[in-house]
Amino acid sequence: MIDDAFVFDSVAHVFNFEAKNAFGKPGEMFSNHLYAFHNALTPDGETKLPPEEFLRQWTVEDIRRMVYEESDTDMLVAMPLPLTDLYHDGLSPWTECADLAARDPDRTVFWGTVNPLEGRKALDLMERQVGEFGARAFKLYNVRYDYGSPYPWRMDDPRIAFPIFEKAQELGVNLIGVHKGVPLGPQPIEHTQTWDMDGAAANFPDVNFVIFHVGLPFLDETCWQLIRYPNLYASLAATINFVVRAPRMFAEIMGKLLFWCGEDKIIYGSEAPIFHPQWALRAFKDFQIPQDLCDGYGYPQLTEQAKRKILGENLLRLHGMDVEDARARLGR
Repeated sequence: MIDDAFVFDSVAHVFNFEAKNAFGKPGEMFSNHLYAFHNALTPDGETKLPPEEFLRQWTVEDIRRMVYEESDTDMLVAMPLPLTDLYHDGLSPWTECADLAARDPDRTVFWGTVNPLEGRKALDLMERQVGEFGARAFKLYNVRYDYGSPYPWRMDDPRIAFPIFEKAQELGVNLIGVHKGVPLGPQPIEHTQTWDMDGAAANFPDVNFVIFHVGLPFLDETCWQLIRYPNLYASLAATINFVVRAPRMFAEIMGKLLFWCGEDKIIYGSEAPIFHPQWALRAFKDFQIPQDLCDGYGYPQLTEQAKRKILGENLLRLHGMDVEDARARLGR
């Protein structure tokens, strides 16, 4: 725990950046963009890896050490990526993430992932990930690639997306995350917009959807969606990391989220190993929204109660867990 806050990290990936894993230039571009995030947002004084040390195959043990031994994180989501049209293994292979979760079953939760464009194959894989590996949720990626060219699908598509949501419910899963905003590689920015979340949320009111990266740069649109649908949530993954290098920008992001949707619909995510969790956790715990922004825009202050909810309690609730039970189970 960090001070009195239980920390439940919504995303860490077991990346495989080996050059031979990428399918040509589009995959290399995607990897280089992730390294650019690491290089640009890691603050001075913290470990900033050179490309040859970052763009490698990360191991399950690397992630466990970074998250559990070197930070104040209590629980973690092992998050795969389904980018099998950019990388041989999808970049963060679901099998490696399942292994990461199996190492610490009381602390690490496995989320599955599939490519909805694969139809029956995707549905069968969902059954396997839940039945054999205990997947508690699913992470989806709207922009697929065909020989390096973008091939998008939408979360409100009755033919492609809805069968995935229906299968999740059939399997007893009511939590689905989706990458939004943050275009990477040869990904047209319009395909990362959040417009399709209305249809998903309205047609599946019993499924909770997490908009990762709070939809940046489409934050205003995301806020208007969060306030209208009780089953939409926002993850600060790859957003909380502005807290040190661009604190004013981060204050405006947090202020808007708190103003529109409140402290119960925001969840923390580290994006380890792109960023080491500890520096952002410490900075967030000490962070305050400047008073002039509160006075000028009506933003609520980021209170200690809000920080506790964002750092762990909200994600525990989405997984059907109670914070006191989690504390007791982990001896906190």
